[in-house]
This record gives sequence, C-alpha cells and structure tokens, in this order.
Amino acid sequence: MKKASKALFAGVSVLALAGLVAGCGSTSGTNSGNSSTGSSSAATKLTLWSVDSGVAEQVDQKLVSQYNKANPNTPITAQFFQSNPYLQKLQIAMGAGQAATIFMNWGGGRLYNYVTPGKVVDITSQLNADPTWKNKYLPSVMKSVTFNGKVYGVPFGNMQPVNFFYNKTLFKKYNLTPPTTWNQLLSDIQVFKSHGVIPISLGAKDNWPDLMYFEYLVDRIGGQQPYNNVAAGKPNAWSNPVILQALKDMEQLVKAGAFEPGYSAVGSNDGSDAALLYSGKAAMWLMGSWGYGSIMTSDSSFISQLGWFPFPAVTGGKGNPADVAGNPSDFYSIPTSATPAQQKAAINFLKNYNLNQQNITNLLNIGYVPAVNGISAQLQQSKEASYETFYYNLAKNAPYFQQSWDTALPAAEGNELDTDLGKFMVGQMTTSQFVSDMNSYLNK
Repeated sequence: MKKASKALFAGVSVLALAGLVAGCGSTSGTNSGNSSTGSSSAATKLTLWSVDSGVAEQVDQKLVSQYNKANPNTPITAQFFQSNPYLQKLQIAMGAGQAATIFMNWGGGRLYNYVTPGKVVDITSQLNADPTWKNKYLPSVMKSVTFNGKVYGVPFGNMQPVNFFYNKTLFKKYNLTPPTTWNQLLSDIQVFKSHGVIPISLGAKDNWPDLMYFEYLVDRIGGQQPYNNVAAGKPNAWSNPVILQALKDMEQLVKAGAFEPGYSAVGSNDGSDAALLYSGKAAMWLMGSWGYGSIMTSDSSFISQLGWFPFPAVTGGKGNPADVAGNPSDFYSIPTSATPAQQKAAINFLKNYNLNQQNITNLLNIGYVPAVNGISAQLQQSKEASYETFYYNLAKNAPYFQQSWDTALPAAEGNELDTDLGKFMVGQMTTSQFVSDMNSYLNK
C-alpha cells in the first residue's frame, strides 16, 4: 500500500497535497527553541527524525517548540526527510548506532527488523506504570508496535484506514445503495457497466492500490491467520487456500470489467485515479483516508456528492466485517543507542507532549485524526466532521487493524508483493507463479 510518508490525509490544504503528490519535504528543521539552550554545557541534546512535510511538519515543529520551552536542558532538534532516502538513512544509522533519539517509523516488519537485534527501546514498563498513558491510544493501532507482548513505540500524526469512496449522485441515479457484501458489490459493478459508467477507479500503474483489495479480501475470507502465517515465515504460507481465493476474487473483478480501460496505465500517486471519481466518470474508488483530502483540494465542489462505506463483507468468510486495513499510524520509537539521559528525556516527550491536548488540536485543525481515545466530541466541531468521524470510528471499533502488508512485512517481501500483484492484475503472472515467487521470500 502507498507508503505513509505520502499517504497523509491532506485536509483542505494545497501545501499538504503537495506533500502527498511530490513526496515529503527534504528540508531539515532545527527548532527555534534550541537557540536559547544550545550553549548550556549541561544540556542533554536530542534529535527527532520524521518524514512529515507541509502543514504536518509545521505541527511537528510547534510540538517540539512547546517541549523545548518547557525542557531547556534536554532540547530536541527536529529533522525532516523524504521517505525513500529516510528509509536508507535509518537503516544505516541503526546499524551504526547513530539513529536519532526519537525516530519515526511505520511499525510492522520494518520496525521488527530493528527490534529483533535489540536496537529499539522496550517501553512496556513505562506504559504499564502509567495507565493513563497506556490507555491513551486506540488498541487496534498499538498492535503495529507490539511484538511478543512488548511495546516499542507510540503513535503520532494521522491514522489512514482504507475505505471505499463513491459518487452519491450516480448511485442515486441508478437506484443503488452502498454495497455491504461482496456479491452486492459485484452486482453494482454490472449495473454501472451496463450504463457506460466505470464501476471502480484503480490507479494500477503504481501497484500498491492493488494491495488494498488483496489484504481486505484475505482478511474477509480467512480472518487474521493467513497473514499471521506469512508474517511468521511459515513454509508455503502464501499457498494458503484463503490467499488463492482472494486472488481469484481479484481476477473476478478484472474479468467483470470493474476497472477503467487501461487501468494499468492510470496512476494514483499523480491523482489520476481520484480524478475519475470526482469528474463523474467512475462510481467508486478504494483508497486510504488521505483520498478525501486529495479530492477536497482538487475539486471541493464534488464533496457534496462524495460518500463512503467500509469494504464489504464476504459471505461465509471467517473475517470480522469490522476489521480494517491500511496504515494504522506513524509511530515514534527510541533507539537503544541513545544514552540513559536521552532515553529518559525521550520518554518524557512521548508521554507528556506527543499527542497532548494542544498537539491533538493542531492535528485536527489540518484534517488529521490521531489514534487516541476520547476525541469524538472534538471531531464533531471539524469542518469535515462527517468523514473524519466515520474513519475515526472505523479504526476505533476495529477488532483488528491490519497494517498494509507491504509495510508490515520485511522490506524485500513487501516490495515484491506490490510488484507481483501489479503483474498479476494485468495477466503477466499466474496465480501459481505469484504464490511460488512469494513463497520464496519467506524468512528472507
């Protein structure tokens, strides 16, 4: 799935959309609060790395400034990078024991790669010592930074669950209601096809949009276990009948003409798939929560026609229809290479400043919905309350929030998954070839 650095809900800000389309800003930011403390020889200096850009970076800087003003002897310098260079930088820095005192990550397999050799601080005891802090975050989101019962990070920024967006005018015109089951979705596809309307917009040029269908179908059909087997590296885990059925259902969508002609040449990173929806050419679009901000910025007049619904249930499937897939959140973690004094100060920042009331308010003001409990009333005051409340409740009520497989799995396996699904969706790879190739990546 689209990487979180670019998968940010952009609200109504053109600046934020620039970060969505072009990638995160590469400007390194040094907080102004450091100037009054940098001369102190007793200061324990901290660094923070992130890939936020635009208005999100501005919110981060406000938070760091608030912290620095209250903690002059442990100042934080924040630096911001583009996502792909950041991944490389983090890998090198973690290996050399030179990572930032507080480093952002997306949890899942990429974080676990650093947890396994003991390079990330276990903050379980600190969380358990303060129930208010521990219970602050949505449980479904915390699973992405919890390994073997131990917690190695906390959320910040925005949640990014995936849901269907749809054109309410087109649905009304053809007397349709948002489908709640897979069979109803297939039926709606045929209705739209018969009237010359593209049923679903798909930016398959970028591969990762294909993954959203795959991970949802696997969960709806078989629940959590098929993914857990893959994540655990169990032999032939990709040969699971549930995965085979999910691929068959995706193939069914292609054969049914669910997507626009030439979908393999239509991009998502450049907003082409979104344009098909807000121009009235397509009836539906499966996308992360950032899709709302993309449409708002590109054509705000369409918002009155925009609706949304969860991914449909699969009749007879073992998965809970309330399960959600997507990017649960961005996370902050602390490397074990940080000194004890730095670790103590970093815990203070994570516990008392990150996602404090002011930070939450600032995030909500740019259209971001953080993974914290008790903000329903605040969401109701938002200009985009309807959608923001919808996707907040998706995450809050989810028994299981499946992190995007291409992020949750180790990098090589996740990247290959995107590539292979792209080939599969255009007939360049058979089911057996897909399964065989993905099985070869287990435990690599």
